[in-house]
Amino acid sequence: MEFSAILNNAGFSNAELESGTLTVSSPINGQVIASLAVHSSDEAHGIIAKSKAAFSEWKLVPAPRRGELVRLLGEELRAEKENLGRLVTLECGKILQEGLGEVQEMIDICDLAVGISRQLFGLTIASERPGHSMRETWHPMGVCGIITAFNFPVAPWCWNAALALVCGDPVIWKPSEKTPLCALAVQKICDRALARFGDAPAGLIQVLIGEREAGEILTTSRNVAVVSATGSTRMGHAVGAALSARFGRCILELGGNNAMIVSPSADLEMALRAIVFSAVGTAGQRCTSLRRLIVHEDIYDALLQRLKKAYAGLPIGNPLEDGMLVGPLIDQEALANMTRALSAAKADGADVFGGEALPEAGYVHPAIAEMPAQTDIVREETFAPILYVLKYNDLDAAIALQNDVPQGLSSCIFSTDVREAEYFLSAGGSDCGIANVNIGPSGAEIGGAFGGEKDTGGGRESGSDAWRGYMRRQTNTINYSRELPLAQGIKFDI
Repeated sequence: MEFSAILNNAGFSNAELESGTLTVSSPINGQVIASLAVHSSDEAHGIIAKSKAAFSEWKLVPAPRRGELVRLLGEELRAEKENLGRLVTLECGKILQEGLGEVQEMIDICDLAVGISRQLFGLTIASERPGHSMRETWHPMGVCGIITAFNFPVAPWCWNAALALVCGDPVIWKPSEKTPLCALAVQKICDRALARFGDAPAGLIQVLIGEREAGEILTTSRNVAVVSATGSTRMGHAVGAALSARFGRCILELGGNNAMIVSPSADLEMALRAIVFSAVGTAGQRCTSLRRLIVHEDIYDALLQRLKKAYAGLPIGNPLEDGMLVGPLIDQEALANMTRALSAAKADGADVFGGEALPEAGYVHPAIAEMPAQTDIVREETFAPILYVLKYNDLDAAIALQNDVPQGLSSCIFSTDVREAEYFLSAGGSDCGIANVNIGPSGAEIGGAFGGEKDTGGGRESGSDAWRGYMRRQTNTINYSRELPLAQGIKFDI
C-alpha cells in the first residue's frame, strides 16, 4: 500500500499534511510524509485553559457515564484498527503485526477502563470513637497531561487516557515530535466517539503538537494536575524535577535494561523464541526489549549456537511487507548510538555477531555481543537491537548481575525448577517492576500494572489499581452520635 493511501485512510487531507514547519519522515525509507503546524506557547496555554474548564464539568459526570465515552472510543478503535495500525508502522517503523498489536492494546485498555468506571472504590475504616465511622473516597484529580515516545506512538496514550477519562480527568496529549501523525489520527477517532457520546464538555480530549518546549509547558503549568511521561531516563529527570518543584503528580515510565536468566533446566526451544522476539521486536526499540541474556555455563554454547542461527535468518526490511520481523531504526541518530555502543563493547572484549548496517538507510542487522563481564556499556540502555550475553554458574550471581543496573523495568527467568522460579519472584530475586517466568520481558498484558523501579521512574499504568494515579484520596470521618469524643482519648472541656 502506498504511503499516501495509508495517510488518506487515516483521515488526513493534503492541506493538513502541508500545514506547517514540523517535518515528519517515515523511517521506512526516509520519505517526508508531512509538514505539520505546531502550537505556539499562547496556543498551548489556551489548550490547558480549555481542559481546565472541561474538568469543572466532567468531574461531576457519574463515573459509569464517563465509562460510556471510553466504551464508544473502544468501538471506534475496533473499526479503525487496520488503518491506525498501518499508520503506526508507517510513522515509527515497527512491523505491521506490532502496529496492529499496539492498536489492540488500546482496545483492551478501553474494555478494562469501562469496567473500572463502576469500581472506583474506597474503604470503610473502623473508628476508635463511638458513634463515628470512617471511610476513604476517591475524586477526580484534574487535567492530565500525557507525553509519549516514538516507539509506542498510540498505546501508552490510551493506557493513560482511558483511565484518566473514567476517573474524571480531561487529557492533553503531547506526542513525540517524531510520531505526531498517529496522535492526530487518534484525535479524529476520539472526535467521532465524542460526537456519539453527545454531551461531553469541549476540550475534554486534546492534542498538543510541538517539541520539547510544548512538554515543558505541560509540566510547569499549575493547571495540569497530573503528567504521565514515557521516554528516556534523562527526560524523566527533567519532568520529575518540574513536577516536584510545584508539587504536581507525575507518572514516569522511563528506561529499561531488561535481562533474561536461562537456567540449566530451561526449555531451550521456548527460551530461544522468547529471546528473539524480545530482543529484535520493534528493532530493539522497546522499553521492555531484552538487552541482557544471562545464560548458565552448562548450556551456554548450545543456546548461543542456536541463537546465532536464528539471527542469521531474520527477515529484515520494509515493515509493511508480510513476513518481515525487523524494520528500521527510527533515525540516523539511533543508528549512530548503536554503532557507538558496539564499538565500546568491542573495546571491552566483546565478541560481536551481526550489527552491520544494511544498504538500505536505517536498517541494521541485530547484534549479539558476548561479553566477558557486565561493563559500563552493558549497564547503559542503548535503544537498538543489541543483545549482550553473559555466563553464570550460580543463580544468586545471575540475579545479582541482573539487578546491577540503574534501570528496573522488566525481567524474566527461564527455568522448569519451581524453586528457582519462586526464588526469582521473591524479595531475594528480581528488583524490577515486572518479573516473569518462562516468558520474555516484553509483551505485557493490560490487566497488570505496568512500570518499574529505580531509573525507570516508579510509575504504574494500565491495570490493577493504576487508576488511583489519576485521582485524589480523601479520608472522611462522620460523627452520627450526639457526643463529640476526641481521638486518642484527649480531654478538652470548655
